Amino acid sequence: MSLTNPPSSSGSIPARAKTVGQNLKRSLQATVDESAESRRPGGYTSKVRVRDRYHIVGFISSGTYGRVYKAIGKNGQKGEFAIKKFKPDKEGESIQYTGLSQSAIREMALCTELSHANVVQLEEIILEDKCIFMVFEYTEHDLLQIIHHHTQPQRHAIPATMVRSILFQLLNGLLYLHTNWVLHRDLKPANILVTSSGAIRIGDLGLARLFYKPLNSLFSGDKVVVTIWYRAPELLLGSRHYTPAVDMWAVGCIFAELLSLRPIFKGEEAKMDSKKTVPFQRNQMMKIVEILGLPRKETWPGLVAMPEYTQLQSLLLHRQPSHFHRGPNLEGWYQSCLKNGGYSATSKTGTPGADGFDLLSRMLEYDPTKRITAQEALEHPYFANGGPISGDCFNGIEHKYPHRRVTQDDNDIRTGSLPGTKRSGLPDDSLLRATKRLKE
Repeated sequence: MSLTNPPSSSGSIPARAKTVGQNLKRSLQATVDESAESRRPGGYTSKVRVRDRYHIVGFISSGTYGRVYKAIGKNGQKGEFAIKKFKPDKEGESIQYTGLSQSAIREMALCTELSHANVVQLEEIILEDKCIFMVFEYTEHDLLQIIHHHTQPQRHAIPATMVRSILFQLLNGLLYLHTNWVLHRDLKPANILVTSSGAIRIGDLGLARLFYKPLNSLFSGDKVVVTIWYRAPELLLGSRHYTPAVDMWAVGCIFAELLSLRPIFKGEEAKMDSKKTVPFQRNQMMKIVEILGLPRKETWPGLVAMPEYTQLQSLLLHRQPSHFHRGPNLEGWYQSCLKNGGYSATSKTGTPGADGFDLLSRMLEYDPTKRITAQEALEHPYFANGGPISGDCFNGIEHKYPHRRVTQDDNDIRTGSLPGTKRSGLPDDSLLRATKRLKE
């Protein structure tokens, strides 16, 4: 199957955004209403026990949200599934239920309403003994797993046609989200899922939110999200507004990582102090400046209005001024990636070439108002001039990727167990994800 550029969105976007918001509110109310008897597929299911509908194969991962298990459908429900079990807000000798986290509520509400080939599919939500289970389609891979595989035992580039298919499908799913006024806000390789048939699925919508125009500022208590390596410069400089450009910066970082097999801006995150003051992420901003050069108010008029604008000058105190005055180095970085990966430096069919660099540079534009949109990116010459794009990113690839690790001796999904508890020999996913970057 080959993919084509989606048509431009039509209709009144503000009206559509209002409709989506109303639908999400209705979906959320139905999701948490225990008196509801049933809902359509993708919604709340009552009086159903997880083990009656699914055979639990084993444990996949855990995190702050809870635990994820692999399962197989029972009683005519064919296929493999990933079951996300949310843990309560507080745990002790006995489970105390204090309500669902904001992240869980957002993910349930959004996933119930969204439906697209490149967004992970929610099958159903089950409420059992005050435990919430979200049942998703199962995906065998994710981009972090694939990138890591290409670094072992030695680096070998991801095929150019595969990179192109991955990026196109990712942008296709992101266009759907943005058209429906949804910001993902945490795009990174670990959250880009890949099915065994090579279809890309945008996953983990726990940090996603609706946005409107005019944009609403974040509340003072709202945390700045987006994993540090994929965080847009306007957020690093203190912007209190999220726009689709935040997601597009993250896609640019992912594109670069697919080519180089390492994060392009791998900084160290500064933690909040005892007063809960959000620090300026100096090290991360430094990593960006080293490749893109210092942002300038002449090309980014809104720069001087950034709350952390004065902090840019502090970067000069950590490095020699000449270090930043040598100009942007993105093209040199890109050409080095092409050489090291054995990619053609010219724009041939399916290869990155000059078109790939132009697309990357427009994704990594400092000024968010000038940054390329998902719609514009899908129409870029990198896709338009490179021949057909397969909807299977593995198409023509003889290489086989390892399956997702499933621990079969830990399949305790019962509601009486403490979800998310770290057990001997079972590393928490937040730690596992960090160690997967190793040995670069």
